[in-house]
Amino acid sequence: MVKKTVGILALQGDFAKHEAVIKSLGVETKLVRTPEDLQACDALIIPGGESTTIYRQLEFIKLTQPLTEFAQKKPVFGTCAGLILMSQTIVSENFIKPLKILDVTVERNAYGRQCESFSTDLEVSLPEGNGFTTSAFFIRAPKIKNCGEEVSVLATYNDEPVFVRQGHHFGASFHPELTEDSRIHQYFLSFIHEK
Repeated sequence: MVKKTVGILALQGDFAKHEAVIKSLGVETKLVRTPEDLQACDALIIPGGESTTIYRQLEFIKLTQPLTEFAQKKPVFGTCAGLILMSQTIVSENFIKPLKILDVTVERNAYGRQCESFSTDLEVSLPEGNGFTTSAFFIRAPKIKNCGEEVSVLATYNDEPVFVRQGHHFGASFHPELTEDSRIHQYFLSFIHEK
């Protein structure tokens, strides 16, 4: 069996927490800081952090185009800032050019400022029928304002989408890496296809 490697974009943000979760599941990881790093990966996680800073770094190291091409064939999971970067459209945002990996419209920091961060329990509904309840941390979190027809909503908060899937791509408004529950990461890993 060929071992798979999950890349974690490591330009800024809480990439170390994602790395720890993936390693705890027995899967190899690679911190991605260059286009060459990305080539060695079978999937990618774009972590939370500051979306403008991450975008500037992507542009500076010329990783934007390789990342977009990578997403055409391999799974990508964006949490918080990662979701913002993966979106189709960002409300009232002129600086960041989203990667258009997920057909969603998002609004940055729409759940409040840092001091208004909170945690809650979410019901995650999976198409395969094995849903579960998990804790979710919202930290300066973006809201998903609109979803395209091909986007499946896997979890909501106050009747608004907070965890979505489109094909083999995922986006979450919250931080699943900050809990002891690794089932969201496990579900993402199940979409890494065998070579």
